[in-house]
Amino acid sequence: MLVVVSFYSFKSIQYADRFLPKTEINHIDVGGLTVDQANKKIDAELSDAPFAIQLNNTLWKKIKRSEFGWQQDYMNELIGIKEQQAPFAWGIRLFSGSQHQLASTYDQTQVNQLIENFGATLLQANLTRIPTKNASIEWGKKSFVIVPEKKGNTIDVVVVQKVLKQNLENGKQSVDAEDYYAQPVLTKNDSNLKKQKDKLNQFAKMKASYTISGQQVKIPSTELQSWLTTNEQAEISLNQEKVTAFVTKLNDEYNTKVNATQFNSTRRGSVAVPAGIYSWSVNIPAEVNELSAQILKGEDFNRVPIVESDAPNVQTTIGNTYMEIDLQNQHMWYYKEGNVQFETDIVSGKPSTPTPPGLNYLVSKSTDQVLRGFNDDGSKYASPVSYWMPIDHTGVGIHDSNWQSAYGGDLWLSRGSHGCLNTPPERMAELYPILEVGTPVFVF
Repeated sequence: MLVVVSFYSFKSIQYADRFLPKTEINHIDVGGLTVDQANKKIDAELSDAPFAIQLNNTLWKKIKRSEFGWQQDYMNELIGIKEQQAPFAWGIRLFSGSQHQLASTYDQTQVNQLIENFGATLLQANLTRIPTKNASIEWGKKSFVIVPEKKGNTIDVVVVQKVLKQNLENGKQSVDAEDYYAQPVLTKNDSNLKKQKDKLNQFAKMKASYTISGQQVKIPSTELQSWLTTNEQAEISLNQEKVTAFVTKLNDEYNTKVNATQFNSTRRGSVAVPAGIYSWSVNIPAEVNELSAQILKGEDFNRVPIVESDAPNVQTTIGNTYMEIDLQNQHMWYYKEGNVQFETDIVSGKPSTPTPPGLNYLVSKSTDQVLRGFNDDGSKYASPVSYWMPIDHTGVGIHDSNWQSAYGGDLWLSRGSHGCLNTPPERMAELYPILEVGTPVFVF
């Protein structure tokens, strides 16, 4: 026992000016060395020992830290570490060891250039590798399903660049890019992904439609499903290009600036009334935004598109209050909330100056006006009227006509107007006070 104690004491005295066993500084074993010896060993091994960069299981580049201006005298730091040692603890250190990391000085510009160059090489190498894919959500045969993640062999460039810099600085001798494959961020077991799948399936079952010109226009469920997307954070969004394409198509099919309006007339059934001044088109950017927001609420809906028009308070569905002027039957009606409030025979424009058909509206109304224009022979006319109600911007309107002795039938062929709707004076006196400005007027 005395021999053992004497030996342990001897070794303790020996370690009084040396590093304890299994002491590593920057991954270099300096156990049993003096501070000066340790400083020289660290300097030699870090500055001249080769540093290997591996890619594709081959050597991409071998360098020396000295090539990058590595230099550092660790003497003061080593003395500090040495002074913290307890020499009598050398026996314990045989089993536990001690590791320390000291900062190095480099030409940072050169190191950054190396890291950038290796990053570019890795990106190029990734082009021919199998990419790692996150778990995702896709439309299956009948519903949205989770597609599991797929591990590839593309390299995580950012991680490798970071490790390269760290290993250069902390004394390691190599970095192998093959140790750092890109890992999927989302897996099939991600709870948020599962929630988003369920929400997408809720959206897929949504009943969505428009009301336009009295018609129900459904958004097909298959089309709605194709708009739904998720990002890497499993957030649900809509493919704006597809939504815009749908709204554009909706406008092309239903806008009344170009398209005729189907109208259920009193005597002729369904007729197509050409575009007039009471017309609209869909405000595509605004409607895309509103439709997208509506869909993402995840609730059934029926909406009227946001439209733009030169007509005040234009509606995509006319409703039950309007004027109906049937040129074929030479008759007009005023419906208010679906009930006939007024009707009379008329005389419309003669063959050379026909009344233009179209969906218009009552622009204004006034009394005691003189209507002026030109006859077919070029002579001027001036016709005093008691009531004047223009329905477009070309001078066509509804007015009394005391020069007409009869109305209706084929009189327009021989005694037709310059385009206006000649109305019996006594009937005009009834219509004028009840017909409001802005009322839609169907002329067909």
